[in-house]
Amino acid sequence: MLTRFFRWSLVLGFAAAALLVNPPDGGCAQAAAKKPTKHAAARKPARVRGKKAVVRERYVAPIKGGMPNVQARCAMVIDGDSGRELFSRSPDHERPIASISKLAATLVVMDKGLDLEGLTTISKTDIDVARGGAKSRLLDGMTVSNRDLLHAALMGSDNRAVPALGRAVKLTPSELTAGMNAKAAELGLKHTRFRDPTGLSTDNVSTPRETIIMLRAVMTHPVLGPITHRLEYDAHPVGRPPIKYVNTYKPAVRSNIQVLGGKTGYNDDARYCLVIATKIDGHPYFMSFLGNEGKLTRFGDVARVADWVTSHKPKGTPSPPPEPAAGDAVATEKLPVGVAAPVDDPAAPASTPVAAPPATAAVGTQTATASPPASSGVH
Repeated sequence: MLTRFFRWSLVLGFAAAALLVNPPDGGCAQAAAKKPTKHAAARKPARVRGKKAVVRERYVAPIKGGMPNVQARCAMVIDGDSGRELFSRSPDHERPIASISKLAATLVVMDKGLDLEGLTTISKTDIDVARGGAKSRLLDGMTVSNRDLLHAALMGSDNRAVPALGRAVKLTPSELTAGMNAKAAELGLKHTRFRDPTGLSTDNVSTPRETIIMLRAVMTHPVLGPITHRLEYDAHPVGRPPIKYVNTYKPAVRSNIQVLGGKTGYNDDARYCLVIATKIDGHPYFMSFLGNEGKLTRFGDVARVADWVTSHKPKGTPSPPPEPAAGDAVATEKLPVGVAAPVDDPAAPASTPVAAPPATAAVGTQTATASPPASSGVH
C-alpha cells in the first residue's frame, strides 16, 4: 500500500513540475510571453555576442506598384540635376543617422583650416570618445597624417579618426559637436542635430532630405568630395605597415550603378543607414535610406531604385549625355549640379580615385535581415 502511495506521489510530482515548466496557453505570464504578438516582427533582432550575426536573405521584388520597392523606413530619391523628387517615404521625419554625422564633422575641421600634411597621434581621449563603437585600426600612440584621418573617417567610418581630427584643429569633442550644429544651421537644416561628433549617440538625428543636403556639401568640397568618391585608399602610419581602407558603401556598386560619393551609418537605434550619390544610365541621382533592417538592405534599396530607373525612365528626366570618349579627363564628366569633379590626391595610391568602379555581384533583389553585432557603430 505504501509502495503504491509513493508511486502515485512521484507521478503527481512530475506532472506538477511539467506544468510549471510548460504551462498551457493562458496559464501564466510566462506562457503569454512565449506567444508571438503582432508586433514581434518589428522588434529589434537579438544581439549576438562573440559570434557573427546570421544573415537570412529573402527575395524582394525590385518594383512594387510601379515604384521602387524600397525597404527603408524613411527614404528619398531626387534627380541630381533638377533636384526633382522622384520617390519619398517620410522624407522629413527625424531619425538617428549614426556615422552619417561624420559628414558634418569633416566639414567643420576643413573650415577650421586643417593641415592635410600635418601629423596627429591617436590618444587616450580619442579612444574614450569612440568607446562602444566598432573596432578601430587606429591604435593608441599611432601617428598618421590628417589626410589619412579624413580617409579613415569618411571611407572606413573609423570613430577614433573624428576626435583626432578635432584635436588637429584645436577643438575638443564638445567644441567639434557645437561646430557641427552650427554647420547644420548654416546649411539651413532644421531637423538635424548632433550630440556627439562620431555618430555613436542616438541623439544625432536628421532626415532623408537633409542628409542629402549634407552629402552635397561634402561632395562640393575640393578635398572631401574626391574622398567620398574613392573606393580604396592606403593610409601610411608613421613607422607602421599601411592600412587599407575600402569604402563602406562599396556593396552599392553594380554594373549599372556608378557611385559618385556617399556615407553609411549604423547604431542600435538608427539601424542601417545610407546616403549616396549615383549615376545610373548616365544621369545623376541622390538617395537617402534611413532605418533599414539588415546590413545589405540599404544597398539593395539602391539597386531597386536603379532597376526602376532603367526600366521606367521617370517622366521629365533628361536623356543621358553621350559617354565621354576613351582618354577624356574625369573632370569633363557630367556631374550633379553643385558637385565638384574628382581631383588628383598626391597622397593617394595611383589606382584611385575610381572614375568608373568595377561591377560587383548584384544585390538589387536581396534584402538581408540580420541580428546586429553587439556594439554600436558598425557600418
